[in-house]
Amino acid sequence: MQAKPQRVRLVLVDDHPLVRDGLRARLDAVPHIEVVGEAGSGDEALALADTVRPDLMLVDIGMKGMNGIQLTAELRTQHPSLMVVILSMYDNAEYVTSAIRAGARGYVLKDAPSHEIIAAIEAAMAGGSYYSAAVTHTLIAPPAADDALTEREREVLLLLAQGLSNKAIAQLLGISVRTAETHRLSIRRKLDIESAAGFVKYAMEKGWL
Repeated sequence: MQAKPQRVRLVLVDDHPLVRDGLRARLDAVPHIEVVGEAGSGDEALALADTVRPDLMLVDIGMKGMNGIQLTAELRTQHPSLMVVILSMYDNAEYVTSAIRAGARGYVLKDAPSHEIIAAIEAAMAGGSYYSAAVTHTLIAPPAADDALTEREREVLLLLAQGLSNKAIAQLLGISVRTAETHRLSIRRKLDIESAAGFVKYAMEKGWL
C-alpha cells in the first residue's frame, strides 16, 4: 500500500494577487496541501513565518523590495526547518544557482503543470529537492566539445564554474555526491585546475559562460 503524502502547511509569496489566486485554486484541489497564508512581499512573508508557522513557502523571485532569493536566505537563517520552493518565470542560470545557494529546495517555472509544483513541494518536505526539467536543461546545457573531458565532466565543470557545491551538482544531475566528487577530481587532474576561479576562467575561455 502506498504511503499517504505528508500533510503540508503552505504559504504563497508573490506580489501579484492574481497569481496567488491562481496558485491557491490549483493547490486547494490537493487534499494534503493546506494554504495557510499569503504574502505580497518579503516582509509580509517573514511576519507570517513567525505567526502561522508554515512547513513550506512557495516563493516568487521578482518581487519589489526584498526579492525571493533574499527572502529565501533570510528564512533559512531565521527558520532553518522551513522549506522554500521557488516558483518563477525566469529560467536564467544565475537566478537558479543563486536560489540554490540561498537554500531553496526546489525551483519550478510558473508555467509548469500543477503536478510539477506538487512534486517540488513533496520532494522538499521529504528532505530532497526538485527542479523543473527546463531549469535543469538551462544549467547543464552541453558546452562545445572538448577532447580532454567527457560530456558528463563538461556538465560538472560548468556547474562548478557557476559556484555550485558537490551536493547541489549531485541533486541537479541525479547522481550521488561521491560521483560528483569523483568527476571534480578527474576534471582537476585532466586540466590541472585547483581553484573555483580556475574553473570559471577555463569555462570563460571556452565560451561556456
